[in-house]
Amino acid sequence: EYKKIVESFTSGEKCEVDSTKEIVRKSANAVGSLKDTEFDIRFNPDVFSPTVKHKDSSGERLKKERQLVKDAAEFLLTVQIPGFVRDCLENNVSPFDGVTLSEVLHSRGINIRYLGRIAELLQNYKQLDYLYSIVVTELVCRAAKHFFTNYIQNIDMTNLASGISHFLNCFLSSCHITNVSAQTEELQLRPSKRKGKRRNRSNVLTTQESNEWANLTAKSLWSSLRSELESFYGFKLNADSVDSVVETYGLQKVSVLRSFCIKTGIQILLREYSFDNRNKCTFNEEDILNIFPVVKHIHPRSTDAYNFYTTGQSKIQQGFLKDGYELISEALNILNNVYGAMHPEIAQCLRMMARLNYIMGDYAEAMSCQQKAVLMSEKVNGIDHPYTITEYTHFALYCFANSQISISLKLLYRARYLLLVVCGENHPEMAILDSNIGLILHAVGEYDLSLRFLESALKLNIRYFGSNSLKVAVSYHLVARTQSCVGDFRGALQNEKETYAIYKQQLGEEHEKTKESSECLRHLTQQAVVLQKKMNEMYKGNSTTVIPPIQIQAPSMSSVLEMLNIINGILFVQIR
Repeated sequence: EYKKIVESFTSGEKCEVDSTKEIVRKSANAVGSLKDTEFDIRFNPDVFSPTVKHKDSSGERLKKERQLVKDAAEFLLTVQIPGFVRDCLENNVSPFDGVTLSEVLHSRGINIRYLGRIAELLQNYKQLDYLYSIVVTELVCRAAKHFFTNYIQNIDMTNLASGISHFLNCFLSSCHITNVSAQTEELQLRPSKRKGKRRNRSNVLTTQESNEWANLTAKSLWSSLRSELESFYGFKLNADSVDSVVETYGLQKVSVLRSFCIKTGIQILLREYSFDNRNKCTFNEEDILNIFPVVKHIHPRSTDAYNFYTTGQSKIQQGFLKDGYELISEALNILNNVYGAMHPEIAQCLRMMARLNYIMGDYAEAMSCQQKAVLMSEKVNGIDHPYTITEYTHFALYCFANSQISISLKLLYRARYLLLVVCGENHPEMAILDSNIGLILHAVGEYDLSLRFLESALKLNIRYFGSNSLKVAVSYHLVARTQSCVGDFRGALQNEKETYAIYKQQLGEEHEKTKESSECLRHLTQQAVVLQKKMNEMYKGNSTTVIPPIQIQAPSMSSVLEMLNIINGILFVQIR
């Protein structure tokens, strides 16, 4: 067919041109185009709406529009959603919370209403249990937001803080709430004494109507949430209270609270909340500080800056770092002129420039750029945003490269604390943070504390990357090295053998890493034999025997930095 089209253009035969039009018409019909002469594929969001009346309800055009929507939905269910799950299994993406999950889904064209379908797929993969918890948290919070929107309409402004705190208690507190109506009547009568008799008369008339919110109980709320989840998202919640939800799905109450407050615009007091106290409510009206409107809006993009940035990224991937750096710098200048001093995309540019400076060996400039990125991310994204956590991690690495070890550790501890609040202990990013902390603690001689973090990172890496992953091999090696420093040669040998087995299987016997592991095994074996001989002599009663000191070779800063680069996925390439 295509050969005939080419020949028709070269020979100028009219009949062949007619066949070209026929081919275009057939192709347009095959893809469901709304026009026969060109590819016109537009989605009408109202084709299945029961409240919208169409001009020609039985016409051919409406049938085509409905078929296009069906095809798009089928594509999402059969291609995009399984593709997203596959990317998560391959660790190409790993969302931290509901915000980053929504961004990842929207970048793939997947609507939030498919969260129930995604949760159904994720529960089959134990490796993705962290993501399953994030998805369930997002589902529960979105269902609670739907209910809260109607709930808050019936609350008088004077009792708004009491109503919100009551809702949060029903939603998240383990305490069984009783006698709420009596408390709310007392609260209603307080302001009337100050406002005078007219205010008092109006309160008496409206008390019954405005007190409807006080009849809400934890049981009725969670029953409504279950119905909402099943009808709106197609997700069946196998729990009827907050405690059973937390136990069944492995959720974290503070993470649910954070997500719900972000979605509804509630600002609460910064204090330690006791969610599991069964004798006292978790929240009171003094905890509700403010409530802000949450507005959806489009983020306009600077086209020129975006083109410079993407071109710079492609240059960097090809190894042309200096050219990429110049393009990223130009994108930064354009963004400053378009948006001003503060914008999320400016923070992204600064982070990329810091990474390029670091790779090219300018550690001081890398730290300076990354500090600006951290400050900007705190301002425009928030101090607990996942992007800010990532900025802290990068900043800690560059601080260590500039010999600011104590600051580096503080930044990593801060990032770890925020990650615990956002998503809890079980997340692949936590393994990277624990490995960083453990390695730096090992470098400064804190071997016992270092071992705790490295063992935690090892468990998480095995859980999320598999027992034969190269990440797991690195974790085994770090644990073995730290165990040898505290005299546990038996454990060190066992872990280093695991490292050697993985390297041998994945890389082969002749690879440099396999040979390094073999040499490390030989050294550990010698140390263990010498120590065991001396111990045996002591058991035989030879009082003159002295246990030799453990030979601890303090790692150089360059070797620690090299290992940190490996953990954080930084590979040095030849600069062209």
